[in-house]
Amino acid sequence: MTSTPDIILIVDDDPTTCALTTTVLEREGYRTRSCTNGPDALDVVATSPVSLVLLDVVMPGMDGFEVCARLRATEAGKRLPIILLTGRDDVDTRIEGIQSGVSEFLAKPVTRHELVARVRAQLHILDLTRQLERVEEALRNTAPSTAPAS
Repeated sequence: MTSTPDIILIVDDDPTTCALTTTVLEREGYRTRSCTNGPDALDVVATSPVSLVLLDVVMPGMDGFEVCARLRATEAGKRLPIILLTGRDDVDTRIEGIQSGVSEFLAKPVTRHELVARVRAQLHILDLTRQLERVEEALRNTAPSTAPAS
C-alpha cells in the first residue's frame, strides 16, 4: 500500500450500511468518506484524492452502474478500483456491472472479513499499478530519444 492512508469513498443511500462499512474500514486503518447518491460521489472523486469506491447499485436517481460508467469516463476514475455492493446475485447484474467498469463485486449483506479482504486486494492492485507507472515514467525519462536530430 501507499505510505499515506488510503481514502475509501462509500456510496450508499442506506445510513446503516454506510455506518457499518465505515466502522469496519476505519478499524482497519483506512480513512473513509461517504455520500448517499451518485452525483455527490462524482463530485467527491473529481475534487478529492480517493483510492477506492464502494458503490451501492440501487440508489435513487443515478444507480451504481451509471455512476461507475461516468467515473470510468474521467481521468480521476479511469484506474480507480470500484467495488459494487449489491443485494442482487444474478448474471444480468454482474454483466451490467462488468460493462460499466466495476472492478469487483460484494454481495449484501457484506461480511467484515470479505469486505476487508476485497478492499485490501483492490488497493494492492492499485499500488502495483502505481509502481509500474512510476517505473515506466523513469524509463521514458532515461531512454535516449529516437527522434531524428534536426
